[in-house]
Amino acid sequence: MAKRIVVVGSLNVDFVLALDRFPAPGETVPGRDFNLFPGGKGANQAYGAARLGGQVSMVGQVGHDTHATWLKQHLAAGGVDVAHVTADATVTTGVAVIGVEAGGQNRIVVVPGANGTLGTSQLAALPSMLAPGDLLLLQLEVPLETVTAAARLARAAGATIILDPAPALPLGRELLACADYVTPNETELAALTGSPAKTLSREEAATQAAQLRALGAARVIVKLGAAGALLLSAAGEHFWPALPVEAVDTTAAGDAFNAAFACALSTGQSEIEAGRFAVAAAACSVTRRGAQPSMPTRAEVDELLRQRGT
Repeated sequence: MAKRIVVVGSLNVDFVLALDRFPAPGETVPGRDFNLFPGGKGANQAYGAARLGGQVSMVGQVGHDTHATWLKQHLAAGGVDVAHVTADATVTTGVAVIGVEAGGQNRIVVVPGANGTLGTSQLAALPSMLAPGDLLLLQLEVPLETVTAAARLARAAGATIILDPAPALPLGRELLACADYVTPNETELAALTGSPAKTLSREEAATQAAQLRALGAARVIVKLGAAGALLLSAAGEHFWPALPVEAVDTTAAGDAFNAAFACALSTGQSEIEAGRFAVAAAACSVTRRGAQPSMPTRAEVDELLRQRGT
């Protein structure tokens, strides 16, 4: 029987602007399109895992506005248990404004709203939601104190913890050491290791991942975008090359990766098999616009893997 996946994290409304290029400081450029999508890194990963067939529960918080009901209903319609998504009547629901260039690259500004008031008291049910072997997905769009408390509770319950250190923040040894997997992209890895932010070669990614392991992380998976992903652990190094696709929007590709990686682990696949599945899920996601709307089904991921002969 598949293990349960619990996500503690953010729920946002994504205001997505499509444009040919980002404006320079002080410049105004025309946009090509505008859409409203359900988002938030926590909700994205919960929705993505449920779309892939996972048994998923979400712990998070919305505000006091019309967006709150919409976000919860969308998650529930996708198969996510939202019984532990609370509401803070004193603030608005979280918002992200996302600009997407013609080539698929994005820039994002997030206003936390209710995500910023998700406190440790909202984690009261978490120990009863997790059993040994279950999985907890964490990100950094809710208070760090709450993320750390959730990691402690999950560790005590014997769950596997997957930490997505996004958005990039300096992290202490305790949280890094609690996580079974830490999954930064290149920008986040640079922030965690104090390295210059740049596109990394496989060798440079391995070097910085080793630095992160020295800070307490047991296993590091570096998400290298169009290049693929690299795993570094005590057992050694493994690289999953990306599957070439025509990208239209890279928003939430990292969330698709984490959701798929967790879903594969929950069904008993090895971490190597899970990484292969996650790379394919991320590739599927960048071929569509939006965060949660881009999350693929298991059938779509399996078909892409079949087409690529991997």
